[in-house]
Amino acid sequence: MTAIARPATPKPQAAVVLSKAVARAAERLDVSKSLLARVLGVSPPTITRLYNGTYLLDPNRKEWDFALLFVRVFRSLDSIVGDEATARKWLGSDNLGLNAKPIALIRNTEGLVRVVQYLDASRALV
Repeated sequence: MTAIARPATPKPQAAVVLSKAVARAAERLDVSKSLLARVLGVSPPTITRLYNGTYLLDPNRKEWDFALLFVRVFRSLDSIVGDEATARKWLGSDNLGLNAKPIALIRNTEGLVRVVQYLDASRALV
């Protein structure tokens, strides 16, 4: 019996996947395009092109690292709270552990990292 050879399924490019993931995460968390531009360290027109699919994040630039962190925020919140409305509420609420609103913290690198670390620690609790 001979096995039938199947054509290899092409793997999606990482830049395409992350670019779409960061735009979808921002939409689901109700993060504005201007705030997303600030989080990623790119211009607002670049974010518009990202949403339109005419710009892909560059793995050789810092925007890539910030996008990975932002998507981690979304995934962590999704696993902790389970729904987007609660995740949006969490982002906009005062947080005693962070001593600020997470939505305000993610505007800069240090704050984004703090929020990711806080969520990672929260997910680790059993």
